[in-house]
Amino acid sequence: MQSHSKQPLAAITVAAIGVVFGDIGTSPLYALKEIFNGHHPIPVTAENILGILSLIFWSIMALVSLKYVTVIMRADNRGEGGSLALLALVTERAKSPRLAWIATMLGIFAAALFYGDSMITPAISVLSAVEGLEIITPTLKPYVIPITIGIITGLFFIQKRGTGTVGLFFGPVMVAWFGILAVLGVLQIAQNPHVLEALNPIFAIHFIATEPGLAFLALGSVVLAVTGGEALYTDMGHFGRFPIRLAWFGFVMPALVLNYFGQGALLLVEPEAIASPFFHLAPDWAMIPMVGLATAATVIASQAVISGAFSVARQSIQMGLLPRMQIVHTSGKEEGQIYVPFTNWTLYLAVIALVIGFKNSSNLAAAYGIAVTATMLIDTILVAFVMALLWRWNVFAVIIAAGTMLCVDIAFFSANVIKIPEGGWFPVVMGIVSFSVLTTWKRGRRLVSEEMAKQTIPMEDFIGAIDGVHRIQGTAVFMTSSKEGVPPALLHNLKHNQVLHERVALVTIQTVQTPHVNDFDRIYLHRMGKGFMRIVVRYGFMESPDVPAILEQCKHHGERFDMMETTFYLSRETIVPSMTKRMSQVRARLFAAMSKNATSASDFFNIPTNRVVELGTQLII
Repeated sequence: MQSHSKQPLAAITVAAIGVVFGDIGTSPLYALKEIFNGHHPIPVTAENILGILSLIFWSIMALVSLKYVTVIMRADNRGEGGSLALLALVTERAKSPRLAWIATMLGIFAAALFYGDSMITPAISVLSAVEGLEIITPTLKPYVIPITIGIITGLFFIQKRGTGTVGLFFGPVMVAWFGILAVLGVLQIAQNPHVLEALNPIFAIHFIATEPGLAFLALGSVVLAVTGGEALYTDMGHFGRFPIRLAWFGFVMPALVLNYFGQGALLLVEPEAIASPFFHLAPDWAMIPMVGLATAATVIASQAVISGAFSVARQSIQMGLLPRMQIVHTSGKEEGQIYVPFTNWTLYLAVIALVIGFKNSSNLAAAYGIAVTATMLIDTILVAFVMALLWRWNVFAVIIAAGTMLCVDIAFFSANVIKIPEGGWFPVVMGIVSFSVLTTWKRGRRLVSEEMAKQTIPMEDFIGAIDGVHRIQGTAVFMTSSKEGVPPALLHNLKHNQVLHERVALVTIQTVQTPHVNDFDRIYLHRMGKGFMRIVVRYGFMESPDVPAILEQCKHHGERFDMMETTFYLSRETIVPSMTKRMSQVRARLFAAMSKNATSASDFFNIPTNRVVELGTQLII
C-alpha cells in the first residue's frame, strides 16, 4: 500500500482522480450512444431522453455514491479494499465453516470476473476514443483498428518499465479531462436547460412504468455509466477513503452528470447526433484535440485496470489461489508498483483478440456489463456478511440495507444476462475459466498439504533420534509450508548425504488475512534444541516475501545468518494425478501443469540461487 499520509490532501486527491476514476470517467464516450444506437436501441424521443438521463443519474447515485462510496468503503480490511480484501475480512470473522466456504467461493468468483472485465476495459475504452477519427472524416475509418492496436501494444510494452513516471501525468490529464467534460456539458445545457428536469426521479419512474420492456433493455446499457464504480473500493488502499470521497462528490460526479445531461440536451435538438453524441458536443475546431485527449484518458483508464490486474494476481498468489509467478517491483519507493509478466501478456493477447474480433465499441459494449454487475452483486452479498459479523447490525437493518442494494444489483444483472449471446459470453467464459484455475490450485494445494502431512514425522521424535548423525559446519535453511513435523527436504537430505549442519532453521512463510503485517508481529522464532530452530514468518496478502531480509531481521531475536555460510534446501514437488476421486482427472492434470510451470521458490522468495539445493518429491493426488 502506498503511503500518502505525509502528502498534502490536494496532491493525494489529484493522484486519486488520475488512477481511481479512469474507467468510470471514460464511460461518457459510449454510454448514451449505446443506449440509443446500440444492439437494443431506444427511440430518440424527448420523453425517452429525459427518462434515460434520469435513470443514469439515479443509477450513479444509487450504485456509486450510496452503495460504494457511502456504505461499502466503510468495509475496509486495514485500509485495503476490493473483493479479495473483503473476502479476507469475512472469512476472518466467520465462525461457521459453511459460511466461510460460501464467502470464499463468492470472493474467488468476483476475482475471476475481474480478469474478464480487465480484458474488455482497455479494448472498449481505447477503441471508442479512436473512433472519434470517423467523426473528423469517414476516410479515416479503415485506420481505427490498426491505430487502436498500436496504442494498446505500446501500453502493454511499457508496463515492464513501471508506471511511476507515467503516473505523474495521470492526475493532471484526468483533471483536465473531467474539467472539459463539465464545460462541454454546461455549454450545451445552457442552450437547453429544460434537460435538467431529468434530475427528478419521477422521469425515471415514469419511463419504467410506461415502457417496462424498453426500460429493461436500457438497463443493460445504462450500466455502462457506472462501470468502474467498483474501482473506488478496490483502489481505496492506495489513497484512503476521504480523498476518494472528496474527489467523487466534489469534482468527478458533477463533471460526469453535467456531461451526460449535456449530451441529452444536444439530442433533444439534434437527434441525428446519436451517432456519437460525446464528440458532437465539441465544436468542429476542437475535434482533433478532443480525440487526442479522449485517447490519453482511455489509456490512463486502461493503465489503472492493468495495474489492478497485477495487484489481484499478487493477492491471489499470496492467498494460495494461484501458483508462484514472477513479480517485478518497478519502484524502490512504492511497494504497490509491480509488474507481473504472465498477467501482462495474457491480458495483452486477450485485448488484441477482442479489438480484432468485435471490431467496434458498440459490439464490445454488448460484452461489457455482465462481469461488472455480477461483481457488484457479489460485493453486496459479502458486505451483508460484514454488516452482520463485523458491524453487528441487527438483522432487520441488514435485510433492509443489503436487500435494497441487492434489488438494484439483480435488476442490472438481469438486464445484462440477455446480452450473453451478443458478446456477453466472453467475460462469462473468462470468469469461469479463471474461477476453475483459482479453485483448482486452492484444492490441489490442500491435497498436497494433506499428502505431505501423511509422510512427515514429529519434530520431537526426529531430534531425539539424530545423536549419532555427523554434523558439519554452517547453517541449513529448509523452506517448508507446514509449521509441524519434519520437512521432506530435510529427510531426503539426511537419507542421501547422511549429514546435518550444525545449525538448522525450518522456515515457514504464512499469508494472513490482513493486507500488511507490522515488524513486531512478523517473525516467530522457536529454538527446539540440538541446533534446530523453527521460524514462522507472517506476511499480509498485499506484501511480497523476502527470505534473506527476514533472516537479517532475526538478529533482533539473537540469531545471525551469514549468506556465505548458509545453504537453502528447497523441495520441488512433482505432482502425479491418481485415479481416485479426490480431484477430477482434468483438474488434477491442470494442477500438475500449473505446479510444473510455477516460478521457482528461489526466485519468488528472493533467495540467492548460488546458495540453493533443490530436492525432488513425488506426490500422488
